[in-house]
Amino acid sequence: MAVYNYDVVVLGSGPAGEGAAMNAAKAGRKVAVVDSRREVGGNCTHLGTIPSKALRHSVRQIMQFNTNPMFRQIGEPRWFSFPDVLKSAERVIAKQVTSRTGYYARNRIDLFFGTGSFADEQTIEVVCPNGVVEKLVAKQIVIATGSRPYRPADVDFGHPRVYDSDTILDLSHTPRRLIIYGAGVIGCEYASIFSGLGVVVDLIDNRDQLLSFLDAEISDALSYHLRNNNVLIRHNEEYESIEGLENGVILHLKSGKKIKADAFLWCNGRTGNTDQLGLENIGIKVNSRGQIEVDQSYRTAISNIYAAGDVIGWPSLASAAYDQGRSAAGNIVDNDSWRFVDDVPTGIYTIPEISSIGKNERELTQAKIPYEVGKAFFKSMARAQISHEPVGMLKILFHRETLQILGVHCFGYQASEIVHIGQAIMNQKGEANSIKYFVNTTFNYPTMAEAYRVAAFDGLNRLF
Repeated sequence: MAVYNYDVVVLGSGPAGEGAAMNAAKAGRKVAVVDSRREVGGNCTHLGTIPSKALRHSVRQIMQFNTNPMFRQIGEPRWFSFPDVLKSAERVIAKQVTSRTGYYARNRIDLFFGTGSFADEQTIEVVCPNGVVEKLVAKQIVIATGSRPYRPADVDFGHPRVYDSDTILDLSHTPRRLIIYGAGVIGCEYASIFSGLGVVVDLIDNRDQLLSFLDAEISDALSYHLRNNNVLIRHNEEYESIEGLENGVILHLKSGKKIKADAFLWCNGRTGNTDQLGLENIGIKVNSRGQIEVDQSYRTAISNIYAAGDVIGWPSLASAAYDQGRSAAGNIVDNDSWRFVDDVPTGIYTIPEISSIGKNERELTQAKIPYEVGKAFFKSMARAQISHEPVGMLKILFHRETLQILGVHCFGYQASEIVHIGQAIMNQKGEANSIKYFVNTTFNYPTMAEAYRVAAFDGLNRLF
């Protein structure tokens, strides 16, 4: 058994692992990264964020082609299969792997491909695909192994028509009807993707409102546009059993309903990838969803072991995971790059997309904060009209007296980009965080960013 010594060993090469490894390496530490795949990028690149967003982009292009009258000069509306649009996602994944492999090589970070587990608090044993065991000894270790779909024992995921959000990428046909169980972010995104391909989708929600953490107006807008695209949303439902047939699936609900479809997609919760880490050897405990508890420095119960990304739970976003990993390493190397990551915008890649940051109206009302609302509807914006993207709006919530921006909520074309302008102003100190910034700043015209100026005038006009 070969033994290698490092300053830092990182378990996982997803966003959190990459953020940790790069920060430690740039601070002069000798770093190794262990990943169970033969390629870097983690679940984010291979199963989650990248493939689903690439799929969504392709579906949006198809929808634009099929609904824009100008394209009728080229030809009639076309139907595309799910495997067809998956090919574009596979090309993006390959490019991402190439880019990220280059980062590790450039920063002289050693990569070990295999299953890593703790032998003790400073030793990781890596079982390589060929059966060889490598021993890595490190002063500090960062756990960044990510998460996978939660799989309840009473659902037969071995059935060829039953999928989760990982295995759906192996779908080799396009179902005519699909049941999606779980209406969280992933469920809503896949409902958009499949309905955009002409699939009839039943979206089963355990709650009484889609994505209830969103501003209510934005959540309502999402519900409307999903329904408008032939998604049937069933609220306050729970499964009794899932019956696999030779050519489909029947979902039995506790309410007595039965729903039949060609395929079933489970999108209800995720589990931390901790079961193969040998945490029992070092005394680190996980919760019922396999997640590790950390303090605000991303340190676990053992002082030289840190954790970051989906494996610690909230917010389980690639953007936050990278910053958490970078911050964990910042704490290790003490180079002023540490921060507790809580300024996290929401980015939801439904069709149309959603993004928000800060408080929503419900939270401000409950806190008795006197706020006002400014809105800009995209249907009136020149850039949206030019782009044939009339759906959506920007909504700014601000304090009636101080004019401080309290929340930014956006629905529609480029929402996940637009929100960052509001985020930048919200993070300014004192009077610099004011809705007046948007009326005293010249925006390019025509742009989607100009919605801030329109929304600011709308809000200021409501004051008396």
